[in-house]
Amino acid sequence: MMTSATATSEMPLPAAPFKSSVMQIDPQWIDYNGHLNMAYYNVMFDRAIDEMWLQLGIGPAYMKERHCSTFTAECHVRYLREIHLGDPVQVSVFLLGADEKRLHTFEELRHATEGWLSATSENLTLHIDMEARKVAPFPPDIRARTQKIVDSYAGVPRPEGIGRNVAMPSK
Repeated sequence: MMTSATATSEMPLPAAPFKSSVMQIDPQWIDYNGHLNMAYYNVMFDRAIDEMWLQLGIGPAYMKERHCSTFTAECHVRYLREIHLGDPVQVSVFLLGADEKRLHTFEELRHATEGWLSATSENLTLHIDMEARKVAPFPPDIRARTQKIVDSYAGVPRPEGIGRNVAMPSK
C-alpha cells in the first residue's frame, strides 16, 4: 500500500513557474466601473494556488488524511491593468521560498491569450496543524518537496514587483 508520503515523493514537480488552468470571469464579478472587482482578483489567485497546492501534495486530501492545511498570513496585491468580462486569464505562481512552516509565493495574473500583466499577488502562507489550529512544521516529505521546487526556480528570472510595499511617493 502506498502512503501519502510515498505518493507525494513520486509526483512529478510542477513547472517553474507553475501555470494555472485558464479561467473565465463570472459576470457577477464585474463592478459598477465595468471591470473586475478587486475582490475577485484574490479569488482567481486563490484558485491558482489551490491548483498548485495539489501539485505540492497539500490539497484537500492532505487536510483530510494528515489534518494539516495552509492559511494565508500576508498578501500584497497590485492592480496593474483592468480585466473585463470575456477576458480569459491565467495565473503563474512562483514559489520563491520555503522553510519549516512557511511558503513565500508570487503570482502574476495575465490575459491568457494576449499575455499582458493585469495584477500580481505576493503572499506568505503558513502551515497549520488543523487539530491544534496552530502553525506547525511541514512533514519531512512535504518540506523536501517544497525545497526541491524552490531549488528548481533558481534559473527562472524573478518577476518584477517582488518585495514591493505600500507607500506614498516621497517628495
